Amino acid sequence: MGLSNKELPRLGFLYLDYVLRFFDHSNFKGWPNKIETVVYHWKNDKERFIKEVKRKKIDVLIGNVPSTAYETFREIARELPHVRFIPSLDTQFSNKSKENVTRFAWKYGLPIPKTYIYYNHDNAYKFLKKAKYPKIVKKSYGPSNYGGYFVHKVDSYEEAKELFAEKKYHPMYFQDFVPMEADIRVMLIGHKPVCAFWRRAPEGEWLTNTSQGGSMDYMDVPKSVLDLAVKTSKAARAEYWACDIAYGKDGKVRILECATAFAAFPYIRDWIGEYLMWSLSEGRFRKPNIPMFNWEELGKIDASLLRTMRHIQFGAYSPSYDGAYFGKKKKNYGGKEVYIHKLDRKYKMYDVKRRWHEEWPSEKWNYQDKLALNPAKSKTKKSVKDAPHPTKDESSESDANEAKITKSELKDFLTSIDGIGKKKVKKLVEHFGSVDDVVGVIHQNPSILEEVKGFTAKLTKKIEKAWKKLLK
Repeated sequence: MGLSNKELPRLGFLYLDYVLRFFDHSNFKGWPNKIETVVYHWKNDKERFIKEVKRKKIDVLIGNVPSTAYETFREIARELPHVRFIPSLDTQFSNKSKENVTRFAWKYGLPIPKTYIYYNHDNAYKFLKKAKYPKIVKKSYGPSNYGGYFVHKVDSYEEAKELFAEKKYHPMYFQDFVPMEADIRVMLIGHKPVCAFWRRAPEGEWLTNTSQGGSMDYMDVPKSVLDLAVKTSKAARAEYWACDIAYGKDGKVRILECATAFAAFPYIRDWIGEYLMWSLSEGRFRKPNIPMFNWEELGKIDASLLRTMRHIQFGAYSPSYDGAYFGKKKKNYGGKEVYIHKLDRKYKMYDVKRRWHEEWPSEKWNYQDKLALNPAKSKTKKSVKDAPHPTKDESSESDANEAKITKSELKDFLTSIDGIGKKKVKKLVEHFGSVDDVVGVIHQNPSILEEVKGFTAKLTKKIEKAWKKLLK
């Protein structure tokens, strides 16, 4: 069962100069073939990088892209349509900025603190004069929140004005202040929670970051938090993912941050490696079995040990004598007593498949470059002409302007081509996962359709020709 050595995709690690490496070969223990390494050297390295990936015949590039290289790698991914990026550039959309996290949450109806994004600074100050305080001001664009050092609380318009004058943040990004009990970091693999912990602010403070004196513990993470993290991971179609979720004093949960770039214990990176090996080999390698609430037991271990522990594995639950104790172990969860091992069926690990269409194309969503801050002397209004407004309607607008091809339209297009019937259309959608993904394959590289039984090179050429004609 699973792919043979020759059939396995050729893997490559995506590294960048001066950027910490999330994976290395030890995270892919047992992979039988050579794993290539490709390093991006910044500046004008795009063409050389693309040539190296092609020369090494890499099928899958694994690694996170920092925010400052994100748009470049959008272009690189388009030049390498046969290469699967893990995580995909669409999944990594939220890595780029807090603004992108907000837009992602707006699109999928995920709860977040009420957020305001202004590229027109005059309009921002008009709003701030009338706003209720306190407000949370954040640096939107950057690789992370730097342990909270670029997150500020302002209690008046005067404080807000002084802060923005000093920091020069652009866009002007701020949120309503939400009183929190704590925030909770949840890490997921294949949409399954594998680690979760509370981060609590010191007495009298509001920042929960451990670098700012916050404390952490692993016990009794609420069901509402895990459910929101799973929903968010599925919306991002993420192979691996992390959410920071605010647990409000009002009992509500809200997304604060989410990304594929996060600090993870070495054994969690090993689990991600095992998961990817299982997924990419079509089941040849063992899918990691990671019991729910494992973090409560592992969290009792000293943090210095957790930071060095490797290759932790769990057996699957079976109702034997040895497992009798664990089989009877219950937990108060979601307002009722449940057997812990039964939660593994509720929170299962999914095999996340490749996406073939662009959900967040830069032509539309790269506000940071399209609406960059003009030099102070420039009075042109061109850059803020199309600036987005932080209204409730914006979440609905994000999809409304995109032309979508329906399943019926795809079927009509394909069945108009000699040699394609309804059954073959159904096969395509089932193989690639959605109508959008089928359209993405046809648009980027129709030869990939030949993976599906019945789609020959000759038939693929017909599809390509008809598609180009349709687009004229």
